[in-house]
Amino acid sequence: MFKILKYSFYDLIRSRWSYVYFLFYLVLGFVLLFLNNDVSKAVITLMNIIIVLVPLIGTIFGVMYYYNSKEFTELLLAQPVKRSSIFLGQYLGVAGSLTLSLVLGLGIPFVLYGLLRSSAIFDFSLLLVTGAFLTLIFTALSFNIALSNENKIKGFGYAVLLWLFLAVVYDGIFLMSLILFKEYPLDNFSLIVTMFNPIDLSRTLILLKLDISALLGYTGAVFKQFFGTSQGFIISLLMLILWTVVPIWRMLYISKKKDF
Repeated sequence: MFKILKYSFYDLIRSRWSYVYFLFYLVLGFVLLFLNNDVSKAVITLMNIIIVLVPLIGTIFGVMYYYNSKEFTELLLAQPVKRSSIFLGQYLGVAGSLTLSLVLGLGIPFVLYGLLRSSAIFDFSLLLVTGAFLTLIFTALSFNIALSNENKIKGFGYAVLLWLFLAVVYDGIFLMSLILFKEYPLDNFSLIVTMFNPIDLSRTLILLKLDISALLGYTGAVFKQFFGTSQGFIISLLMLILWTVVPIWRMLYISKKKDF
């Protein structure tokens, strides 16, 4: 598995798109940190970009890599190598290269700005952690989609629809539900619905840790009461881990049953 991981990782690191992805976050980090006196505002701006862009890039890269390396994968399947090792190695290579580009692209400006000794290090670290989780989650989801669809057009279409649903449509349905059922107690409903969307969960964690939950109104007060506690924070991280583990498990399960 480690040889396949190493090959996939170096193959993507040498890709020009990885450099573009890295340089985008590098330039963005320098611009926001060096031109903004308030680190919290810079973190909020980065959050708004990351929670939309990272899932999209992870989804597209995952589907693209699977279809482009399909012939090589079939060659590996003819060898005495476990299927789980092949697909897990490819997945970790893709997710690892994207995560490295994200962490280095934002981490270098952070270090040069001199924030390692400031109180903002926790907020910025949380931003990087949630970005890494979103990369792992959506890359795993994209591999699931690609393994379930032989047709490339369908695979790309389902991948984009998944990102669009979780990034845009899901929030709209959630908001409409809160408006329609505003006369009922929706505290637990709001928490549960947030847990079922990794993008919303990541956004809520960052906003609450920046202590601007007042901007979210009554819903923010409910979230602050839960996510603001250490227990709520741990549960949220466990949910992100679960969102990562379940798609990986399903990816391995499909790969074992699939007839290539």
